[in-house]
Amino acid sequence: MMLQLEGVHAHYGHIHALRGVDVEVRCGEIVTLIGANGAGKSTLMMCLFGNPRASAGRVVFDGADITALPTHEISHRGLALVPEGRRIYPRMTVLENLQMGAVRADPAHFDADLARMVALFPILGERRLQRAGTLSGGEQQMLAIARALMSRPKMLLLDEPSLGLAPLYIRKIFQIVRELNRESGMTILLVEQNANHALRVAHRAYVLQHGEIVLAGSGAELLASPEVRAAYLEGGHG
Repeated sequence: MMLQLEGVHAHYGHIHALRGVDVEVRCGEIVTLIGANGAGKSTLMMCLFGNPRASAGRVVFDGADITALPTHEISHRGLALVPEGRRIYPRMTVLENLQMGAVRADPAHFDADLARMVALFPILGERRLQRAGTLSGGEQQMLAIARALMSRPKMLLLDEPSLGLAPLYIRKIFQIVRELNRESGMTILLVEQNANHALRVAHRAYVLQHGEIVLAGSGAELLASPEVRAAYLEGGHG
């Protein structure tokens, strides 16, 4: 088991954002978490890094309890987050952003890892000396994913990777998610509002509502679920 959340609660001040959440991600899986705005999806992602800190329950990553660890130690253990909104360094070049992602990795692997990112995202090779802030939204999302991968993570967390992107880039992003999992066995936890795309790439999935897990199953099962279809796939709002 790569990741386990066991009865996790989390608060923002007086707001009870997560309420006894249980989630499992096995090695080599893509697990998707879907839900409406405000359901607690991004809070769950940030809680894995201790911000906010779980107020009850525990988080176990790669066999170790990381619930109380500082954020930098959690990152050093092999978790990498591509945050909502990308949060690249806009004044730095594409290459400099990738160098920042590689800070925690062995420098001996840098050239090989950079070549792999350019093969996976050819546009980044073409734009390597361009300031990241001048890239399109889809290109910035690719850079954010590549930057996270440069740290050589054991597990990749993707928070709303399709948000605000044109349909062409949305398809590309989900194609890359599939490729990372299929070709390198990357374990991925994906938080996504685009339930149709997310459930199609997922081995397993959870539905989060008001800070609680209300449905769980394979991606195919949830894709066929009448409740999920009504709430997330046919114009509903959860």
